[in-house]
Parts: sequence; C-alpha cells; structure tokens
Amino acid sequence: MPYDVDQVIHGFLLQKKAYVEEIKSEGLLFEHKKSGARLLVLLNDDENKVFSITFRTPPASSNGLPHILEHSVLNGSRKYPVKEPFVELAKGSLNTFLNAMTYSDKTMYPVASMNDKDFRNLMDVYLDAVFYPNLVNDPEILKQEGWHYELKEPDGEITYRGVVYNEMKGAFSSPESVLFRKIQESLFPDTPYHFESGGDPDVIPTLTQEEFVSFHRTYYHPSNSYLFLYGKLNLEEQLEYLDQEYLSHFDRKKIDSAIPLQKPFSEQREVKAEYSISSTEKERDKSFLSLNFAVGTSTDEEKNVAFDILEYMLLETPAAPLKKALIEAGLGKDVFGFYDSSIRQPVFSIVVKNTNPEEKERFQQVVWDTLKGLVKNGIDKELVESAINRKEFTLREADARNYPKGLIYNIQVFNSWLYDEDPLPPLQYEQPLSKIKEGAKNRYFETLIEKDLLNNPHRTLFLLTPKKGLEEEKAKETREKLKAYKASLTEEERREMVQETESLLKRQITPDDPEQLAKIPLLSLEDVRKEAEIPATEERQEGNFNVLYHPQQTNKITYVNLYFDLARVDQGLLPYAALLAGILSKVSTENNSYEQLSNEINLHTGGIQFATGVYQDHRQESLFQSKLIVRGKALTDKVPKLIKLIEEILFTSRYDEEKRLKELLEETRSRMEMALYDRGHMIAATRLLSYFSPGAKVSEETGGIAFYHFVSGLLNEWEGKKGEIGRNLKKVAESLFTKENLLISVTGGEEEYKSVAESLPALEAALKEGMRRGEPFRFQDEKGNEGLMTAAKVQYVAKGYNFKKLGYDYSGSMQVLKTILNLDYLWNKVRVQGGAYGSLVGIDRNGNIYFASYRDPNLEETLKAYDEMVQYVRNFQADEREMTKYILGTISRLDTPLSPSMKGEKGDALYFSGLTKEEVQKERDEILSTTVETIRQYADLLDQVLNEKVICVLGNEEKIRANRAFFNRLVQVLD
Repeated sequence: MPYDVDQVIHGFLLQKKAYVEEIKSEGLLFEHKKSGARLLVLLNDDENKVFSITFRTPPASSNGLPHILEHSVLNGSRKYPVKEPFVELAKGSLNTFLNAMTYSDKTMYPVASMNDKDFRNLMDVYLDAVFYPNLVNDPEILKQEGWHYELKEPDGEITYRGVVYNEMKGAFSSPESVLFRKIQESLFPDTPYHFESGGDPDVIPTLTQEEFVSFHRTYYHPSNSYLFLYGKLNLEEQLEYLDQEYLSHFDRKKIDSAIPLQKPFSEQREVKAEYSISSTEKERDKSFLSLNFAVGTSTDEEKNVAFDILEYMLLETPAAPLKKALIEAGLGKDVFGFYDSSIRQPVFSIVVKNTNPEEKERFQQVVWDTLKGLVKNGIDKELVESAINRKEFTLREADARNYPKGLIYNIQVFNSWLYDEDPLPPLQYEQPLSKIKEGAKNRYFETLIEKDLLNNPHRTLFLLTPKKGLEEEKAKETREKLKAYKASLTEEERREMVQETESLLKRQITPDDPEQLAKIPLLSLEDVRKEAEIPATEERQEGNFNVLYHPQQTNKITYVNLYFDLARVDQGLLPYAALLAGILSKVSTENNSYEQLSNEINLHTGGIQFATGVYQDHRQESLFQSKLIVRGKALTDKVPKLIKLIEEILFTSRYDEEKRLKELLEETRSRMEMALYDRGHMIAATRLLSYFSPGAKVSEETGGIAFYHFVSGLLNEWEGKKGEIGRNLKKVAESLFTKENLLISVTGGEEEYKSVAESLPALEAALKEGMRRGEPFRFQDEKGNEGLMTAAKVQYVAKGYNFKKLGYDYSGSMQVLKTILNLDYLWNKVRVQGGAYGSLVGIDRNGNIYFASYRDPNLEETLKAYDEMVQYVRNFQADEREMTKYILGTISRLDTPLSPSMKGEKGDALYFSGLTKEEVQKERDEILSTTVETIRQYADLLDQVLNEKVICVLGNEEKIRANRAFFNRLVQVLD
C-alpha cells in the first residue's frame, strides 16, 4: 500500500520517502513516536532480507567496553536465557549473514535470511539480546568475553584470560593494526576517536562490571538506536512486530551520544610509537612513515566519492604519481594509502612501509613536492578519466560478493545517519559522480589536493619503528604486575580467586537446560529446499576453444575467465607462475608503459586480474588441477577491447624491466607480511596440508609461506638473480599461453556470450601452438610439524591429515560433523574455555581434514583439545531438535546467495573438480539424513587422523621455543 509522509503506522511516524534509483529501492525514514527509535526501510525485490539494530557507542577509554559489550549481549537474554543464543542461531538457522561489529563510534547487530520465518526468528533473538541481556546480572559473562584473572590453584601463576583480550592481543600483533589505530588516535586527541573501541590489551583489564552495566544502560536504549530493514518485506507486519514486541515498552529518553568534532589543528603534529619484532629479525628497513589528514566530514557525499577516486589515483593504480615518486625516491619498499569515511571526520593517509626513521624529512619533502607539482602542472587527464571510470563501474556493478547487498547499503548510510543527517545520500551516487565528472574537466582534483591536503594543517606525521623483544618486555612486565598483585592478596582472597576460576569453568562446561534451549526459535527440515542448486553450466565450442557458458542476468556486464593449465610448467618454476600472475598488467607491454596500460584497463573495462588457483579432484586425494587464471569484466560493448587488452598483456608483457620487477617483488613481500596476522589460521592450515596433499603443496608454493620465502630469497639475492628472474618469467609465459592450454569461461546472457565469441578469433591468432607437458609433479609425503615463529602475541594452531589415505570415504554428513565441531566442541573448548578468538574445521571431498585456531593464547592445550575431540564424537548425544539445528546450520552454509560472477566461478570450480549435479545432490541428501549415530561413526576416523600427529603452528617465538618438543623444525618466518 502507498505510504504518506506524516502518516503514523503502528507507532512509527513516516518522516521521509524517496525512491533511490541507484539501488532500485523505495526509501522510507521513520521515527518511533514513543521510544524515539529511528528506522530506515529500503523496499525492493531482493529476497535476501536484512535487519539490523545499531547503537551509537562512543568510547571514553581504551578498555574495549563497546567491543566486549558487543560480544556479551549475545550471551543470553530475558526470553532466551541460554549461554549463547548467537551460537544456537549459527548452528540452526538458514541465515545468510549473522554477526555483530564494533566500529569506532557505533555497534551494529545485523542479520539476513531468505526465509521469512527464519528472518523473524533472527530479529527476535537479536532484539531481545540487545535490550534485555543477561550480562546485567551475570558478571561471569564479562569475565568470559572480556577479561578475568585466572588462578587454578592458590600457589599457581595468575594470568589474564578472555576472548576479546586475546582477540585484541592478536590484532595488536600486526604493525599495520598499530599504525591504523595510532593514526586515528593522533588526529582526534579530544574526541572518542582517540580511544580504541576494540580495546587495548594493556587497558582491557581495567574494565569493571559496574562500568560495563552502566554503559549498556546508557547507550542500549531505543532512543539511541538505528533500526534498518531491507528487501522484499511485508512492511506493516514488521512495523507492528517492532512496536508491539519491543519499542512500545520503552519511553523516549534524552541520550547524549553525539560525536563531537575535533577542533582543527593549527599546525602539523608528530607522533611516534614502537612495535615488536622477533629476536632474529633485522630492524633496518622495518619502519613505517605516514602523513595523515582529517578531511571534512563524512556527510559530504561528493567529497567521499572524490577522495575515494583521488586515493586510488595517487596511491593504488600502477600509474599513481605519488606512489611512483615515493618508490623511485627509494624511501621504502611499499607504498599504500587509505581513505576512511566510516567516522565523522574522514581520514586520508599516505603510508610508506619498510623505511627508516632518518627518512622522515625526505618523505615529507617528496610528498609535498609531488602534490605541488600535480597542482601546478595538472594531473594526467587519462589517469583522472580512468580512475573515475573505475569508480563508476564499481558503483554500478554493486557486487557485494559473499555479503548481502542490504548489509553493504546499511553500512553506507551511517556515513550521514549516525551524525543526525539524512541517511539516503550515501546511496545516491549519481549526482556527486556527475559533478565530479564535470569538474574533472576543470582542475577538480588539483583543487581538492590544494585545499584538503597542501593547505590543511589538521594533519599528523607518524613514525612507527620496530623494537626487538618488545613483546617479551611487555609479557614480562605483565607477569611481574600480576605476580605483585597476587602477592598483595590474602590467602582467603587467593582461595576466592581459585573458586571464581573454577566457577567460570563450570559455567563454560555445563550444558544448557534443554527446556531453555527449546526457547530458541527453530525451523523444521520441511522449510529446507530438498534439491541442490548449482549454477547452470553449458559446454560449448568456439573454433578450437572449449568454452564454459554460465547463463546469468548481469545487467550488460560480461565476465570472462581464462584458465591456463599449470601442468605445463616445470615444478621448480611453479613459484614463478605465481609471480607471473602477480606482475601481469603491472609491467609495461610492447605498446604501453605500465602506467598507460593501467589507464587503458580502467578506461575500458571493470578490471583485469591474474591469480593462480588449485582445484582438487574430489575422487582421488592425489589428483588436482592447478591454473593460472585471468579474470576480466567489461560492459558488453567493450568486450572486444577487454579481449584485446588481455591479449596485449599475455603476449607482449616485458619481463626485462628490472627496476619495475624489483618494485613489484617488494610490494608482494610487504602485502604477504600484512596477511600473516589476519589470515594466520589459513596460512598455518595450508602449510599443514602441504605436508601430505600434492594440491595443497602447489597452493603453498604459489601463495603460502614457501612462496613468501621464495620472493624474499629473490630480493635478498637481487644482484645475482635479476637477469634470471626475467628469463624464467618469459619461459613460464611461453609454456602457459598456448591454444591447447586454454579453457574459457563466460558469465552473462546470450548477448554477452556473443560479444566474447566474436572476439575470440583475434585471441586465437595470437596464441601459439604447443602442448608441452611440464615434468611430472614430484611429491613426498612428510610430517613437517613446523613451528613458524613470528613476533605475534598469539598462536594459530593447526592439526590434521587426509582421511582417504586411511581408507575412509567422503560423505555429506561430514559437513554436519563440521558444523557440530565448529559451533559446539571447538567453540566451547578452544574459544570459550581456552580464550582463543576462534577455531574452525576444514573438511574437503578429497579427504583433507584440518583443525585450526585463531588468535589463540595457547599451544599445547589446543592440541590436547583436538585430541580429546575423539571422545566427544564417540559419546556424541543430541535429540531430534538438536540434530535438526545442526542440519539447518549446515544447509545455511551451503546455500549462501552468490553474485552472478561468483556463480560463474562456482560453475568453473565444479567442472574442474569433476563434480556432477548428481554428486552435489547426493551430498545434500546425506546432510539431510544425518543422524546421531552417523556422527558417532566418525570417532574412529578422527582418532586415526589425529593419531598421525601432523601439526603446524604459526605464532609467538617464545611460546613455540618453549614447546620445542612438538616440532621437527623451527622456522623463522620473517627476515
């Protein structure tokens, strides 16, 4: 039905309505009259519905209060008084998104589902959690999720424990995390942005239960809330529910949560900090320098779009003049930047990594000289046009990948909504984009540089330097502090602390009351689609090429993937194939310099990317296909140009530009170092699998620690290796790029397919003939059992093996086992009791199975927890309701909605792994028919897998050395 402004519907006053053409949605902005809650609704035909409730939560210290509260409200509530309703939902709903996020000034609780009943269930559990959490009366929730003193016996050692405490120890292990945190802190010393809302591990142990409860009572009220609904909704039904069940129970309240503006600086300020490196790392070339600017306010949408484009133009594209100037000046090994508009006063930063403190003045000089030169002489017109085109393509494509689109829009609207402005402008990009395109004809970006960078005194210069043993110093300081604290306790107080430790453990290991668990709403298996859905794939022939066609509605965007078989490459050159993928489109060709090539790609396409990938054959653990993949996308009328550019890159790239190659190698090494702390669990798991899986060995050599050491080795021996590098790259390219070695994939409609087919004869003419086979892949099964040592404050602990080698077959019910282990056993043992931020199980059809922890304070205890899993599975018990829950959670993971490009990629992956529709259906049938007895039967499999005693741990050097007996080899990860 039509709604009118000023109309009241179920207690909600409609304040504004507007159609948002850019996202094809009707926008409705409401205020709940009684409670003061704000509500934004975006109505459209998207079946993947999104709901969220968000609170403005300005931190007043770095004790992590907003972050710990985000974890804790999901630990039981009035209607759902179980320990962790969040986990119960993860186990047993059809959600397409379920999480909570803490930002610098807000805390979000979003959920998404394509099932109406499930969507309402998710909403209800989240709303009850935020408004009526058990944490108010249960101090053990703060102890578990935030921090507590752990003392197991009166004469034992006292330690800090807590999920968020260990999460943030892991986050602060990364120098980049320290850098980004300190940048914000330095620019806003007098506002909430000065504090770490996630929590500084040194400050978290100051948080008290009284502060905790007070913060919740102050900010978690409807008058301080922002509700969001998106998708194909029965709006009246949703409004009535929100009003009757929750909002009408609250009266409007004045809450002072506004984020103040930082008074502008009158001159640049300088800040210094240190980060820890391991005892064997060199300190030279390990510093960071950054220039940071506070730029306007996030409610200026035109400036937000413009600065996104400017940041890309100056610092990201291969044609970026500022990045090029800093690299050519030899100031550092990597240059990057960012523009963050997620806070009230956005931040623009220019960062040089792997530099030295004495370069501080020269760094500033090069930045100022380059920016002044761009203002004086003008930015290259083609660079400007290509950067704008790239941004426009991204906005129009709106590919959210694995995330619901509604969630992305939800996050975007807070650029203005959180600061009491209209929430819709951040979604309405046409007008600002049009102004920028018009302005670009007349020095738009030059003026932006002059006004917001050169003449902006609200900036900081930040120097971050390495220090050997800093982590050990801090750890020692913490131990001494705790020792002194323990010494100050009376015998009675120590006994009380032991009892508190035991009480918390008892809470953690005691199962929830089945009656209380039954209160968590649950779908039935009847609500689940019985048929497996796989992307449509047609095999076609175009000339001499095999083509996989995936018919999808793509809004006139054509997605083309080219797959070249790495079996043509000798094993010793496999790392060069990965290096080749990393440099293609970033080096010059015969026709274009790399700067010109970058502009051409951005002017005419949506991007061309190169990567390596491994596809495991599901039938046999030793079989796999490895590919060099070219991913291109363009508007359909630009496909001929896309194919021509790919052809130019593949066949005329120059591998003799030694200076450029070295720059790209330095950047590759730097970016891999950044991934160590954020993706440590997957880095450890890949290394583990490489001990016994040939396909994983290829993944390790083309993207894991082995590849990182390969890149470092080339740089460390640059003078002797530089000529050989170019020759090997050329050799690999010639082996790969032949007619017989190519398979093509196209995603789009028939019009899109036709545009590709008509462009293929030119590509075929450029491809050489040849079917050279690489040497047979040699693989030696070994138990590497390595300790990969870094300066991290936490561990990533992996253990596993291949069950097919032990005589077991894959079944879909193993995916239910994965859900049970992830969200029940490992969640409780490794996360809740062990204090790790997370843990996971990986189970592949080829037989590979691994267990890995994330930001884990433990090592030996986690390995023990893995081993004790066998007994848990052998004695596994669950009633029909619980089994239904685990099955639903498994189906939810399999049925995540995919974007059109992802559907094409999934179709390709199924093809390479040899999976048929019947086999995919069989897996689903096995999931749906899983019983308690099925799960118990996996105890023997797990017993044999774990008895192989194959492990890999990435983490703190001191911790690994203290557990030396577990490892065959200790490996220093960084130079």
